[in-house]
Amino acid sequence: MKKKEMANPRDAYGETLVELGGKHPNIVVLDADLSKSTKTILFAKKYPDRFFEMGIAEANMISAAAGLASCGKIPFASTFAVFATGRVYDQIRIDVAYSEANVKIFATHGGISVGKDGASHQMIEDLTLMRVLPNMTVLAPSDATQTRRLVELMATTKGPMYARIGRANAPILYTKEDLKDIEIGKGLITKEGSDASIIACGTMVNQAVDAQEQLAKEGVSARVIDMHTIKPLDEKLVLRCLRDTNAIVTVEEHSIIGGLGGAVSEVLAENGSSVHFKRIGVQDMFCESGEPEELFDKYGLSTPHIIKTVKKLLK
Repeated sequence: MKKKEMANPRDAYGETLVELGGKHPNIVVLDADLSKSTKTILFAKKYPDRFFEMGIAEANMISAAAGLASCGKIPFASTFAVFATGRVYDQIRIDVAYSEANVKIFATHGGISVGKDGASHQMIEDLTLMRVLPNMTVLAPSDATQTRRLVELMATTKGPMYARIGRANAPILYTKEDLKDIEIGKGLITKEGSDASIIACGTMVNQAVDAQEQLAKEGVSARVIDMHTIKPLDEKLVLRCLRDTNAIVTVEEHSIIGGLGGAVSEVLAENGSSVHFKRIGVQDMFCESGEPEELFDKYGLSTPHIIKTVKKLLK
């Protein structure tokens, strides 16, 4: 298999904020003592008067961001996913979602690929928590290129938004020419196929693409969908997969409860689907500390597990 070019979505986030800062003077950035890790430090160095270091006070950061939004600013609030959602849920619910504040919460270090940090930092519930909130848009970019585009759209699209990316470098899946096809609320068909549909988000899109390539060698035609927007979900594309293919598999670095798999299953159930369907993700459990690849394999998120699941459904 050809070695893929790698880039870190966190770098893309920080660099894009700097670029947007020059175009939109109303953009401000807040962080909770993790700016070196989230890469908001790049914005802080370029625009120190528009950067707010809130310290280890995430709830205050969200409320302050909502206040800034009420004054016409476009605030991006960043920290690790485990702190950006679970620790501050009430503030997000009332100050941001209920108030329809134009706040952009951008979280890094989502999922189990934070690895050795263990269960306390492996956030696998954030997509569910954010998806259930009225008025909230939920995004999970899959590579650095897509991250850049979605951050741009977050800045220019009004309303509460949550986005999460992982910690590690990720293969580059898209080119600059693909940017025009990346829209909030619209999934992307990265690979066409007629036997099965693999609907993935975030870090798992690359795993899905690898699975598709291996399945093709075995005579199985799999379609890969990059569902970077969890809410609003591209229901038309889900139903198209239902019509066109004989099995649907969702893949996410997140609990199978309430995230991408939950969203897709709701659409299928409400449309009377009898298609063979399976959610791949973390089961109803907390995970161990370990290397990301080992954790993906142990908890069933690896490429071989996707391949095995698709083949089993088609049988």
